[in-house]
Amino acid sequence: MVTKAPRWRPSAACHPKGVTVSPRPRIASVALTAAVVLGGAVGIAPPRAAADPCTGPNAGVLPPNGVPSSGVMRPPSGGHRPSNANDKAPLPTLGKLSRSLLSVFTQGTVQQQAGVLPGTPRVPQPPVQPRTAQPAPAASQPQPGAEPAPPIDAGTTSLVGWVTGDQSAGGDTLQRFGISGTDLGIMWDNGDPANNQVLMMFGDTYGYCATPNQQWRYNTMFRTNDRTLSHGIHIPPGSVTNPYSGSPEWQPNLAKQTIPTIRWAPVEKGIIPTSGVAVGKTQYASFMSIKNWDSAGAWTTNYSAIAVSNDNGQNWGVYPSSVRPMAPDSVSRVAYLPGNENFQQGAFLKGSDGYIYSYGTPSGRIGNAYVSRVPQNLLPDMSKYEYWNNESQSWVPNNPSAASPIIPGPVGEMSVQYNTYLKQYLAMYCNNLSDVVIRTAPTPQGPWGPEQLVVSSMQFPGGVYAPYLHPWSNGRDLYFTLSLWSAYNVMLLHTVLP
Repeated sequence: MVTKAPRWRPSAACHPKGVTVSPRPRIASVALTAAVVLGGAVGIAPPRAAADPCTGPNAGVLPPNGVPSSGVMRPPSGGHRPSNANDKAPLPTLGKLSRSLLSVFTQGTVQQQAGVLPGTPRVPQPPVQPRTAQPAPAASQPQPGAEPAPPIDAGTTSLVGWVTGDQSAGGDTLQRFGISGTDLGIMWDNGDPANNQVLMMFGDTYGYCATPNQQWRYNTMFRTNDRTLSHGIHIPPGSVTNPYSGSPEWQPNLAKQTIPTIRWAPVEKGIIPTSGVAVGKTQYASFMSIKNWDSAGAWTTNYSAIAVSNDNGQNWGVYPSSVRPMAPDSVSRVAYLPGNENFQQGAFLKGSDGYIYSYGTPSGRIGNAYVSRVPQNLLPDMSKYEYWNNESQSWVPNNPSAASPIIPGPVGEMSVQYNTYLKQYLAMYCNNLSDVVIRTAPTPQGPWGPEQLVVSSMQFPGGVYAPYLHPWSNGRDLYFTLSLWSAYNVMLLHTVLP
């Protein structure tokens, strides 16, 4: 018999302004129009999996006590994990890139030396003017007209190790957290000076495969204060009650589902976190509700929205005012606004000017990137957002359709941060070749320079996707997570800027 997580009925009497809460302990009440529920995963470039999401060495393995966990899982939808996933896959070897695999940047052209598909259109890019970069402490954020960043030498990128799986830096995540396979690894600073941590959110998560439904969860979460990233990311033990432990848990050694579904969509095949940010000590995570996994690198969403936690990610709720329907018929409870389809997934950037910049892309990995902004204290209120319009060179209030593309597609999962070494904003994502690339800009809205190769997909047979910058590595040394489809786990990589 399949055991499903219990549904909680919302109680408006307990929460102001019709707040709905997530399963498990309730979060504290929050300002603004507030919460419902949610959780996540993300589609991958290689072909989608067969029905069985849990094969390989982990198949048939039970927890150490031999007792399957219950009351936790739902059946996987659409076989998100590849049928040949190997929980004990060896860590790939990533050495210096061959010069023939690098994107070579010249005074006016970008020449892709390898991996270009015949007939693949290339978007002309402005030339990169080299300069000598000097290390610098955190400084005031740049104004338009700042000199461009230098080209990145992908030969300086190296692999640090696994973040999840049985070879992870802190030990086997299956034994410690009930996580044999997962993806993403979205990271942000929790904003708590007394207990400063990086929070990490993962997508579809699998545990012991012999248990009911393979211990599948919408998403899971880690916390860490590890600053010695050259040795990998070490995660302390989790806890059912301690909001600063290595992971919020349902029971010892079983990380819990963090953001469950609000069940607003008639068809929903996944709930996927896309970015996170802290305002004070309040945690916000954006996510998308998946309507259908259509094809490799393409999917359809129901809506995107923002979840909130007032206890360092231990419990989450969802703001109804943050729901952005994909189309007029996606969600009956919220009106569709034209342009919302361009903000179904994206990245948060906390500015020094009091704004949160929210970057958006359409569903899948083929769309352009756009940007909006909102005062930090109004983050979940979509009516307070402004959208960057290139034609008027201005921010247009409460009109998603006014947003202009700031980075031409195809743009996959992305992360954005201000880099104190380059004194530029930096965006990282995978392009249509599944290469990890970065662009730099003097302001959050741009203009964004040309793509610069960081990791070639040819180095990682098995499919890489979803690069996410570590918030504590915003200088010359960049650390970022990267998911590997064939092993269905998350890696940590290191790039040294020139």
